[in-house]
Amino acid sequence: MPIVLGREVGPIGFGLMGLTIRPDPIPYDEAVKVMKRSLELGANLWNAGEIYGPPHANSLHLLEYYFRKYPEDSEKVVLSIKGCFSFATGPDGSPEGVRKSVENCLEILQGRVFISIFEPARVDPNVPIEKTVEALVEYVKAGKIGGIGLSECSASSIRRAQAVHPISAVEVELSLFSREVLENGVSVACAELDIPLIAYSPLSRGFLTGQVKSLDDIPANDSRRNLPRFQPETFELNMRLVNQVQNISAAKSIPMTQTAIAWVCSQGRPTTPRAPQVIPIPGCTTVARVEENLKKATLEQNYLSDIDELLKHTSVHGDRYGGKVAAYMNG
Repeated sequence: MPIVLGREVGPIGFGLMGLTIRPDPIPYDEAVKVMKRSLELGANLWNAGEIYGPPHANSLHLLEYYFRKYPEDSEKVVLSIKGCFSFATGPDGSPEGVRKSVENCLEILQGRVFISIFEPARVDPNVPIEKTVEALVEYVKAGKIGGIGLSECSASSIRRAQAVHPISAVEVELSLFSREVLENGVSVACAELDIPLIAYSPLSRGFLTGQVKSLDDIPANDSRRNLPRFQPETFELNMRLVNQVQNISAAKSIPMTQTAIAWVCSQGRPTTPRAPQVIPIPGCTTVARVEENLKKATLEQNYLSDIDELLKHTSVHGDRYGGKVAAYMNG
């Protein structure tokens, strides 16, 4: 298992975004059951964000509630928090923006759990990454955060940031639908610098859960309705890939979710030469889904070869993000 900041983490982590960004928010007591079960099953790398949910009820408020209820679990979790970003105004990697974001996160958590890794959610194009990292180093030296992460960044930004201070983790989207980091140098940079790669949305925002078969399965007020891959002109085209992955899963007699997560894991050490440690962080909203996602599946080489062949001949339609947020990828 990879080691993050001196503590072993499981091969699969847990993303809290789905628990707090929903058209129908999950009551905290129900969300806590999902979190507790994920930890029991070994998913001790938890990923949350200042931007996951409204300012008065985001994922940090849920974390504060959880660790008030289970203070003994605070020593078991490696917590990664994203901040320094607003969907309205974009990233703020200035020293002032960094301090405002970190201080807000610390205030909400009330010291109930330590922030193992703090990462700007996007690279600020108006601020050198070195300046952003330097501001975070102050908090590392003060013992207020454990380490520094990056998210949705380029290979160049990783190397420049690493030159200022060791980077603890790089969080990027990686799934059967989103494979750019395997081709744009990000995975190579993480491998060379021995930085774990945290793979968010390994189930492609629900495409690979088996629960989304038509656009009608997604509520009209669901944020996915704004994404290019979930538009009427692209959705059915993308379902071709889903259906073929489902066929491969059926041949192996495992759920499609396990095929998708196992493929993401297979892109890291020791399966792939010159690859970083890869830790997927699927979002789960029910205990049953946690139990399914965290059941380790192994894809033999013939299945991996089938998937690789499938990916060569099946296109993904639509970008990962649209609107303003699209400008902040690979920063």
